[in-house]
Amino acid sequence: MSRVYNFSAGPAVLPEEVLQEAADEMLDYKGSGMSVMEMSHRSKVYQAIIDEAEADLRELMNIPDNYKVLFLQGGASQQFAMIPMNLMKNKKAAYIVTGQWAKKAYQEAKIFGDAVEVASSADKTFSYIPDCTDLDIPEDADYVYICENNTIYGTKYQTLPDTKGKILVSDVSSCFLSEPVDVTKYGVIYGGVQKNIGPAGVVIVIIREDLITEDTLPGTPTMLKYKTHADNGSMYNTPPCYGIYICGKVFQWIKKQGGLSAMKARNEEKAKILYDFLDQRELFKGTVRKEDRSLMNVPFVTGSEELDAKFVKEAKEAGFENLKGHRTVGGMRASIYNAMPKEGVEKLVEFMRKFEENNK
Repeated sequence: MSRVYNFSAGPAVLPEEVLQEAADEMLDYKGSGMSVMEMSHRSKVYQAIIDEAEADLRELMNIPDNYKVLFLQGGASQQFAMIPMNLMKNKKAAYIVTGQWAKKAYQEAKIFGDAVEVASSADKTFSYIPDCTDLDIPEDADYVYICENNTIYGTKYQTLPDTKGKILVSDVSSCFLSEPVDVTKYGVIYGGVQKNIGPAGVVIVIIREDLITEDTLPGTPTMLKYKTHADNGSMYNTPPCYGIYICGKVFQWIKKQGGLSAMKARNEEKAKILYDFLDQRELFKGTVRKEDRSLMNVPFVTGSEELDAKFVKEAKEAGFENLKGHRTVGGMRASIYNAMPKEGVEKLVEFMRKFEENNK
């Protein structure tokens, strides 16, 4: 059976060689006589897997020693509550709303304190990133929150907001490990792994140590305290063992490709092929303001719902899967994460060109 070109926004395409390696080790991991799916998380063999995964991620992202790396469950959505529970000491936080996930995080934070929307791009269906150079951030805000790459709308912060000295918290779920990042600019940088790193079920939280305290909001459950997981090396309870193992393999794959600088160059090259095509077509149009375009998620439309539906159907028949846009934007969306080969983008563009000729 041949593999399709999978443009899904998440769970998304994984590197083939990672899947092959995992398949080879499925029944017997390195002579242990069992699968990673079956082994105790308390075993030496598993401890080595999670330790190596963390070491490789630290190396890739150049994570300073005063940051903890936590492998958690509950997806990015659970972080929407964990962040205010652990960080909202003054019961106030500033949120920049650039899409559905930032909006959900903002609404969740309101449960715990005074969440203030300091900027938004809702006025134009989140098709741009608002100017964040001089935001009206409350003096007593505990942190400023952003979603750095907006999966649904295809926008990405090219420069981080001026937080006026406040802690920056960033959800990087859909741009995780797609380019180099300066971790020291963030108090917390986190993301679900199911887009660019591994199978659904793991969320990685990179958090500065001084933000990990016992001083959480009253009523915060033990499992939702960062300290619980930091003190136990992400092993307070059974972690998502197999998911972390696959993430570790993807970290090694990225290292083999040349690290995050090489990834960024590859991703820019792939995105350019698609954006250049969209910019010179009659039929297809990108939906995002040029300077705010994401390298990971590329939404586009024909302007006709009928044609959009026809395109998605014919694309699927031709081996291009999951191109239907999110219901809030319509049209199409190609998610071209790290593991999407350049050839996949080239073939998609070729298909789009033919489709345009046939549907003039």
